[in-house]
This record gives sequence, structure tokens and C-alpha cells, in this order.
Amino acid sequence: MSSSKIHFFSEETDYIVKHKAKLRAWITHIATNKGYAIKDLNYIICSDEYLLKMNQQYLNHDTYTDVITFDNNPISNTNHIFGDIFISIDRIKDNADKLSIQPETELHRVMIHGALHLMGHLDKSPKDKALMTQAEDQSLSELSHFL
Repeated sequence: MSSSKIHFFSEETDYIVKHKAKLRAWITHIATNKGYAIKDLNYIICSDEYLLKMNQQYLNHDTYTDVITFDNNPISNTNHIFGDIFISIDRIKDNADKLSIQPETELHRVMIHGALHLMGHLDKSPKDKALMTQAEDQSLSELSHFL
């Protein structure tokens, strides 16, 4: 068992996340810089259908999505991160194609997007969405130091 506090899993896909150790270091760096400590963070890479079922079951949304983040922190209002981030690799590939970027680039954006949610970032209003995008862009600009 890994001693890392960031874990990667797959459900209904054979996609393998590359550079796991470097991604762990990057995500930990971003969290630390924002005053958060990662205690238990799971990334579950899955199929569209798997995430659709979760969206229907837990959020009552009958739509495909690229990411769903669950905050599992047992104590609210702490700077400790406990969470599960489910990512549809099918949506990642489709969105990357539409944006003319590499799927891995889009995956990294969605990975940090989920982590930022666990650090209190919101994205429902236009203002919050703009702030979230700014935080994603800043985080992604730091990724090159780790890869």
C-alpha cells in the first residue's frame, strides 16, 4: 500500500494516469500554498456511464459530466482535505478534442479543478467560475516545475 495521501483508481476504464508521483507532488504543492493539508484524496478515473450513474444517484442530475467531487472531511471548516474526485476519461478526451488540446492537459485541469473545490473554490456563479478558472490556470502554470 502506498504511503501517499493521494491515490489513483480506475473504474470501467483501462486508462492509466501517467506521472503519478509528480502529480502528487504538484497537487500537494498547490494545497500547501493555499494553506491546506491533504489527508486522504482519491482520484477515480472512470467511464462516462459510471459517472452518469453517480450523477443520477448522488446529485439527481441526468447528464454526463467530466468531474464530480465529494468532500469527505469529517470536520467542517478545517484546512484538511479528505475527498473523492471522480473523473470521466471519456468526457476528458471529448473536451480535449473540442478544445484542440492534449487529453492529458485537460485531465490535469480537471484534477486540479476537483482539488480546488475541496479548498473552498466555487464555480456556480459567473464571478466564482472566473475565479475558479484563474486558480486552475495559476495551478497549471506551476505544473511544469513538477513534470
